[in-house]
Amino acid sequence: MRDSTVTVPETLLAALKSHDRVLIAAHANPDGDAAGASAALGWTLRTLGKEVLLYNETGFPDYLGWLRLPSPVLRDISALPGKPGLVVALDSGDAARLGEGIQGLLREVPVVNIDHHPGNPEYGSAANWVDPAMPATGEMIGHLAEALELPLEGALAEAVYVALVSDTGSFAYGNTRPSTLRMAARLLEGGLDIAGIRAKLDNNWSEGKLRLWGRLMSDVRILDGGRLGVALISRSLPDEYGALREDAEGFVEQLRRIKGVRVALLLREVEKDGRIMTRVSLRSSGADDVRKVAAQFGGGGHRNAAGATVDLPPEKTLAVIQPYIRHVWN
Repeated sequence: MRDSTVTVPETLLAALKSHDRVLIAAHANPDGDAAGASAALGWTLRTLGKEVLLYNETGFPDYLGWLRLPSPVLRDISALPGKPGLVVALDSGDAARLGEGIQGLLREVPVVNIDHHPGNPEYGSAANWVDPAMPATGEMIGHLAEALELPLEGALAEAVYVALVSDTGSFAYGNTRPSTLRMAARLLEGGLDIAGIRAKLDNNWSEGKLRLWGRLMSDVRILDGGRLGVALISRSLPDEYGALREDAEGFVEQLRRIKGVRVALLLREVEKDGRIMTRVSLRSSGADDVRKVAAQFGGGGHRNAAGATVDLPPEKTLAVIQPYIRHVWN
């Protein structure tokens, strides 16, 4: 039964119904919400008889390699078999997060923007559905599917569930709403194998990832009187343990588990266009608003989970970001 407390914009439904070739794009370096929402919308539109392609500049992470997809994930816009009639942007607080390669296409075709990040400028030219109260973009896609009178079952249900648990910490974070739990119940009623999905999500570590996390645990820094937990990851560190770059995902959550830590900070060294940069992941609990910190560096996110990219190496990034974190406490 559809949740009557959530209203899907009619302009969005009309835009989806009026185009037969749809490209679905989510932010680069996608998390479970971005990937799950992409797959869920793809299955929704496939059921309506639409021609669907998924796009992500960096591809989907290996740990979601088991997720059933409605199409291959393209990483190069030039590989499109033809121009789509519509682009749907998912889980991207602004158009730039979709990556450089797609920007030209966004200016040429209508765009639908579906997102839950505060501060989204509503860049969709055809329709916008931006709701920061939603814990996950995947939940929004679940409501969209139900508004189109589609049952939440099969591959669609799996994708929605992955999105939900990714952005709610398996329904443990403060952003979890009654509507989120009601949707999870409807997924279960539709036959979703929650135990099977959890096993695929949780029991897929490589030895390299295990060794990498062990090293990161031993190198954690506890600063500012125990209130700040920090981990730095050099570009070469994953290679030392036979791990993938994406194997560091989720480690920042472990820092938040330390008693007394109010802000967890993960600084990952990356190289782009010959420059050394740092991808910053911030986590907090309660009233500590790390989105304000990320915003100072051109990033964004949510109050208790945010990120940015800083044009400095990790050690220097730590030095410049600490005062902003202290300001959040003050």
